[in-house]
Amino acid sequence: MPVGVSPKIGSMRALILEHARPVEENPLREADLPIPTPGPGEVRVRVRTCGLCHTDLHTVEGELPPHKRPVVPGHQIVGTIDALGAAATSHKEGDRVGVPWLHSADGTCEFCRGGLENLCPNARFTGYDADGGYAEYAVAPADFCYPIPAIFSDENAAPLLCAGIIGYRSYRLAAVRPGENLGLYGFGASAHLVIQLARHEKCNVFVFTRNEAHRALARELGAVWTGSAEDTPPEPLHAAIIFAPAGSLVPQALDVLRKAGRLVLAGITMSQIPALDYSLLYDEKVIRSVANSTRQDAREFLTLAGEVPLKTEVQLFDLSQANRALQALKKSEIRGAGVLLVS
Repeated sequence: MPVGVSPKIGSMRALILEHARPVEENPLREADLPIPTPGPGEVRVRVRTCGLCHTDLHTVEGELPPHKRPVVPGHQIVGTIDALGAAATSHKEGDRVGVPWLHSADGTCEFCRGGLENLCPNARFTGYDADGGYAEYAVAPADFCYPIPAIFSDENAAPLLCAGIIGYRSYRLAAVRPGENLGLYGFGASAHLVIQLARHEKCNVFVFTRNEAHRALARELGAVWTGSAEDTPPEPLHAAIIFAPAGSLVPQALDVLRKAGRLVLAGITMSQIPALDYSLLYDEKVIRSVANSTRQDAREFLTLAGEVPLKTEVQLFDLSQANRALQALKKSEIRGAGVLLVS
């Protein structure tokens, strides 16, 4: 038996996905599952909160190919370690940690050796390959769990674990410098954190979204201009990040980039990108995608988030309301980030 683990007693409340279906059909089902036991190098986390992410939506609706069925979704987990597996020495019982999307990597492939473990061909992902945080307990490798800065409550910390970390990687890959113009397409959980990073570093932020409530929040957080994707901002952009999974935004964003502008695609999936007139891409403009994140991204971002400090706008749902919460996410009805209260 792993060190510090008592025999499994009772069960835990969880929401499971057995078959992908539109969220309007309430595909997540409540179930009582055995409380998991951490293996060697793992910890068990008593889940307090779990953030909602578009990747959860893509998993539940089948836009991502299934890797595990049934599966407990959720990969923005905040909770307290209550059991340690053998050789799990980087944390102790009682530590509050976050568990993000990257569940593990092999550590030996060319990508891991080159600092790109986010591209590891044997990577496993929380709430996709391994059961996630829509449950009262979750198990994760100790080396892929991170201390949460004390300044954040459990509910306000949850969006940092994916919306924040992926947003941070996207922002860094956009390579925007102080005084430059950054465009954000879509203004949900990631964008409302990225705008704070960008303003902290003295960048000018232009936000493109149809949702008037999202525009209002963007202005509150320091956007110098807001409009829809079809609008032309008052100044060309040095860089832009597309958070919305809409390929039709790519030519629109390219059209308002300056020469040598950088366009970053932050979603894990995207609808088809339409044919491009080469003139939109000419002048050494760059398009690049973002695939997952690394442990270094997580460590850097969480430290920076506490120093700024970032403010997360959250809308809370009980775990039992996960289907309804994902429906609200799909309709862009959540202001900021949605968070499930688990235990």
